[in-house]
Amino acid sequence: MASSSAGGPGSGDAAPPRRNSKRPKYSRFTQQELPACKPILTPRWVISAFLLVGIVFIPIGVISLFASQDVVEIVDRYDSVCIPKNFTNDKVKYIQSPGSKPPCHRILNVTKHMKQPIYVYYQLDNFYQNHRRYVKSRNDKQLRDPSSENDISGCKPEDSNSRGVIVPCGLIAWSLFNDTYNFSHNNQQLKVNRRGISWKSDRDHKFGKDVFPKNFQSGGLIGGGKLAYNVSLSEQEDLIVWMRTAALPTFRKLYGKIEVDLQKGDVINVTLGNYYNTYSFNGKKKLVLSTTSWLGGKNDFLGIAYLTVGGLCFFLALSFTLIYLIKPRQLGDPTFLSWNRGPGGH
Repeated sequence: MASSSAGGPGSGDAAPPRRNSKRPKYSRFTQQELPACKPILTPRWVISAFLLVGIVFIPIGVISLFASQDVVEIVDRYDSVCIPKNFTNDKVKYIQSPGSKPPCHRILNVTKHMKQPIYVYYQLDNFYQNHRRYVKSRNDKQLRDPSSENDISGCKPEDSNSRGVIVPCGLIAWSLFNDTYNFSHNNQQLKVNRRGISWKSDRDHKFGKDVFPKNFQSGGLIGGGKLAYNVSLSEQEDLIVWMRTAALPTFRKLYGKIEVDLQKGDVINVTLGNYYNTYSFNGKKKLVLSTTSWLGGKNDFLGIAYLTVGGLCFFLALSFTLIYLIKPRQLGDPTFLSWNRGPGGH
């Protein structure tokens, strides 16, 4: 009789194939056996937590709201009123017509004392700077490095013209805002400081000190403002401010700063150059003069949000307190919880 140890198919001596398992090695971490905080949410704890949030949030909301109310803003929409009457029905034709435009005169009344610095903004509505095609139409290497002047990838359709490559290229630079504002008070000009209005990081790292405009706005279709060819891009702060694209279709961008106080009752005369085309897409243009507080510009949302959350938590704390006092609910014995029992489950 043949020995059973001879081997062969089905032989008991053959080693079984090793099972590939993805199960991690045992540890208290992988088995979630580490010590953990497992609070018991009793009515007193819940009421105290809601009450604490209400006590903290409501004063913060009130302070934030008062800080926002202290900010003085003057907002003047001028896109419609600065169109001559004979072009009222064809605003696009007027704004695209060649030649200089007559200045537009506006009057701003100061209703409350405005402490310097007074920030001058232009506000655009219904302008989608966050459009993907628009945002990508630039070349950061070209803006930063003079040796990358010919690097115009991603800049179409404003990458080159009959004179050569465009610096800075792309739709963002091409559509540079170019309305102008001049202010006077009591027959004296109010100087607007246009230095230091951009981010220092943008001036130092995104726009080169040795990069100068070239063939800019020299094609057949002019999109917006022009640049000084003998001034480097890092010093042309109106361009730097414009090229930091906005996330929302309604946005403000800093134009300059008035560094004198304005008193209540002062009348500011504005000589305005209306050149920028927002009429093709039903956009709006506004001039904004604003002060700031320790919280920044005028924005009631933060204060209202804190007051809403704090008030809601205070209301819930009061409601839970009344329910707890009027109709309390019997709690079980926490010693019977699994993590309070011994190793044997007893």
